Amino acid sequence: MLLGFKTELKLNNLQRTHLLQHCGVSRHAWNWGLALTKQILDHNQINPTEKIKFPSAINLHKWLVALVKPECPWYYNSAKSTPQEALRSLRTAWDRCFKKTSGVPNFKKRGLSDRFAIEGAIKVIGSNKIQVPKIGILKTYERLPQVNPKSVSISRQAKKWFISFRFDVEEKQSPNTSIVGVDLGVKVLATLSSGEVFIGAKSYKRFEAKLSRMQWVHRHKVKGSANWKKAQLNIARLHAKIANIRSCTLHKLTTLLAKNHGTVVIEDLNVLGMMANHKLAKAIADMGFFEFRRQLTYKCQLYGSKLVVVDRWFPSSKTCSNCSTKKETLSLSERVFECGHCGFVIDRDLNAAVNLSRVAS
Repeated sequence: MLLGFKTELKLNNLQRTHLLQHCGVSRHAWNWGLALTKQILDHNQINPTEKIKFPSAINLHKWLVALVKPECPWYYNSAKSTPQEALRSLRTAWDRCFKKTSGVPNFKKRGLSDRFAIEGAIKVIGSNKIQVPKIGILKTYERLPQVNPKSVSISRQAKKWFISFRFDVEEKQSPNTSIVGVDLGVKVLATLSSGEVFIGAKSYKRFEAKLSRMQWVHRHKVKGSANWKKAQLNIARLHAKIANIRSCTLHKLTTLLAKNHGTVVIEDLNVLGMMANHKLAKAIADMGFFEFRRQLTYKCQLYGSKLVVVDRWFPSSKTCSNCSTKKETLSLSERVFECGHCGFVIDRDLNAAVNLSRVAS
């Protein structure tokens, strides 16, 4: 299976300049291609009898070489694959738009989501160095997988640069046969059928007051000034810290579940519908339910365990785990489950986790 790897780069000022130049070329190629394809779509809509065939990524690159590169010689300061990858990503974005799985692609702005992809003769040198075309050798803070990827993606987040690529790994066979049910919640992140409880990071709640203060300071700076840019960078750094704390917590939990259990049972939560509740939306987003399932899906495949996703209408919370009697109603404020049939009393989340574990048994 393909596994993604992402790590921070250790750069000097000259290398940062080269990376920014590549980002500029990628952004310019994307915006040029997007403007051209939008003109073609508008022409086809106005003239239905004289439609122009929508260009492929190869056609866009041929036109770019013929029309844009002669007028923009700074294109030759970056790797030739950078604009190619940008146009390929643009065509993928349009395909998703035509299939109605995403919206219309947007124009890119400098400083927002700076990234580019590069392919060619990429080589991992030693434990923490990687050589990429045109840029040269880049150092990382941690050990790299000893593989030579065909392409890499380099991105910037709050003045930090990251490199990511995919490589093939062999799937393992899990020797564990245990079954565990996992009930996700807002008060605690996860309750296992074994009785273990994992508290969520709640990183946004922890830094919400500090973030609010920093945003207030940013609003009262002169837009475009040096202090305004410093305040903007501080906000970006805090957002990255919040996201990293949440991601770290989820990675530790999902790895623990996938490694130590043969079967993991979770619910198919309607996260989008849950976010519609404005009273709980902030807390639900702070837990990262979608990211939890995404990580658990590929880690179960990696470690050879089985992931069972139960239908979202399964009454895991309303059903008694002792006598299987189902309650008619159960409010969200009732944190303890009390069975009216057998008198069994148990924590609400633990009761749901036990019921989930029995689905796969």
